Amino acid sequence: MTSPARRVAQALDALRHGWPIAVEGAFILLPAETGLGQGATSRTMLISAARAVTLKLANQREAAVPEAPVLIRGAEPFDLAAARALADPALDLTYPMKGPFLAEPLGHGEAAAAAMELARLAGILPAFLVDPAEAGEAVSLSAQDLVAWKDTAHLTIAARARLPVAAAEEAEIVAFRSADDLREHVALVIGAQNGDRAPLVRLHSECLTGDILGSLKCDCGPQLDAALREMAKEAGQGGWGVLLYLRQEGRGIGLINKLRAYELQDQGFDTVDANNRLGLPTEARDFPVAARMLDLLGVPAIRLMTNNPAKVEALREAGVTVTERVPHQLPPNPHNARYLATKRDRTGHIL
Repeated sequence: MTSPARRVAQALDALRHGWPIAVEGAFILLPAETGLGQGATSRTMLISAARAVTLKLANQREAAVPEAPVLIRGAEPFDLAAARALADPALDLTYPMKGPFLAEPLGHGEAAAAAMELARLAGILPAFLVDPAEAGEAVSLSAQDLVAWKDTAHLTIAARARLPVAAAEEAEIVAFRSADDLREHVALVIGAQNGDRAPLVRLHSECLTGDILGSLKCDCGPQLDAALREMAKEAGQGGWGVLLYLRQEGRGIGLINKLRAYELQDQGFDTVDANNRLGLPTEARDFPVAARMLDLLGVPAIRLMTNNPAKVEALREAGVTVTERVPHQLPPNPHNARYLATKRDRTGHIL
């Protein structure tokens, strides 16, 4: 008998490949974005509450949780091309929506919510054809499998090595692996680990566009560089630092969905509204994984570099002692001023 973790891993793999999943035996779901099968059609789709608002099928109160599932029926069957156009708000101006559509009662709410979260974890749009014809064999799992998968500490240290970096020649990189997650998080320990002194710690979520390409739309690259410099300074004064580099692109929605959000931002939406319009949460990062990394490194107490009080609370709830919040503020540029203002005004950052 397969374990819950294995069933979730198989379901995520299926969604990335465009294969159907069956949740709770309630229905078979074919992902709208990646789905395979030219003959796959269905009269019903599972979409997010945010998309349902756009279709005038839900009110703002129902869409308070933008990623919540909504079951809709079309006047004509949805094929995969129509489902993809309906799923992606960036295409709204290109492909006019062909209705009418009708919202239907959702009889398997827990299973539907699990499917939407699986889509996010797979990095695809949260939209499915429901019980489509000619979908093929489905990968089966339950909503409780996903709960068990999230509650299990899968992470282990896989490798570690000395890694001189530009900010500090005395540094060690530590790589973490989980059997159930393809993302490999890393920690960079700067200076000599000292059990008597809480290290200066920065949780940095992966940002390909900012960290590697030098994007001016965010402050991620400069924040990363500044954090390493501060840790090097701390090490020079007898302390030490730990950078936790978390593979959680786009606040946990994935690289491709983050780029879709960028496209919506170019249409005038701010960061929060762009994520929500995609039917994705404002904040989807897994902060307990950072707590697990610190535990494996033998770090019970930290001084956290952040402007986000929610990070402090999330780590404390996960059992980490945060002795101090160290401000980590950098000046804006003309391209990221609105982004920083949104973090201040809508997600509680202290700037």
